[in-house]
Amino acid sequence: MQVKNVAVLGQLGDADLRLLRVFKSVVECGGMASAELELNIAMSTISRHVKDLETRLGLVLCRRGRGGFALTPEGEQVYDAALRLLAATDAFRGSLHDIHRRLGGDLHVALFEKTASNPEAHIAEAVARFRQTAPQATLHLHVGTIGMIERGVIDGRYHLGVIPEHRHSETLAYHELFGETMQLYAGRGHPWFDAHDEPLGWDDLRQQDLAALGYHSPNMALTHLRRLERRATASDQEAVATLVLSGAFVGFLPDHYAEGFVRAGRMRAVAPEVLRYTCRFSAIVRQSPAPLRLTQAFLDALGAEHGGF
Repeated sequence: MQVKNVAVLGQLGDADLRLLRVFKSVVECGGMASAELELNIAMSTISRHVKDLETRLGLVLCRRGRGGFALTPEGEQVYDAALRLLAATDAFRGSLHDIHRRLGGDLHVALFEKTASNPEAHIAEAVARFRQTAPQATLHLHVGTIGMIERGVIDGRYHLGVIPEHRHSETLAYHELFGETMQLYAGRGHPWFDAHDEPLGWDDLRQQDLAALGYHSPNMALTHLRRLERRATASDQEAVATLVLSGAFVGFLPDHYAEGFVRAGRMRAVAPEVLRYTCRFSAIVRQSPAPLRLTQAFLDALGAEHGGF
């Protein structure tokens, strides 16, 4: 049992919020040493802040030492609660900015990976437009998996997300932005790399070792729809590309992302007119409460750069 004594935390003050933000950074950086650069304070100071928080809460939050940094079960619960509290605090600040009619504060936007190279995506242009509208705002861009982004928007950690649509949640509002073409690729050394003239199709693909994403996504939906068997599981598209480049697997990748590997002669699209699929990307926000003005300003910028909603 990790409880040291009865928690002495009474009313929550600014000092407690600062300690929680330090603790959050330590967890997300994987330890105190890694958090030094993020927080721009000495490790000894970080350690003292975490110790002060443990004293305030009456809990041991983490183990640190030669074995590395690890959260205790209580630390994991406090981290989850801190995320919700800090998100609510940021939302309150945003509400105050709305009251004062000033577009300021922090805006957290989460993107699915590999959108920057998609010629149909104009997120960078939307950022530039948003900066003109809200020059005093601080923008935080995050990259994550679809599920991570959905959960983050729902629990308030992110104000807005951009993801490929694969299933709809009743708690989220979807605004379609752009498309993406996914093609099957084989790396140098794979038998299909040189199979230029063979009429390959989905039945042939079922006989191949496929590398695919291991979480709910259009990629996973396709493997189920086409009854494909995943032989290697990837956590992101960088991992899929690495597995394809090994020559041991084939896998689906965004055509714009794979283009550089194709030009370098390291992989090629296989049966591009057949072994392909498309997906649509949407901006997501919570259905309720209505987006704050700062979130709405970014959503409007996305809409303006993608032909409107």
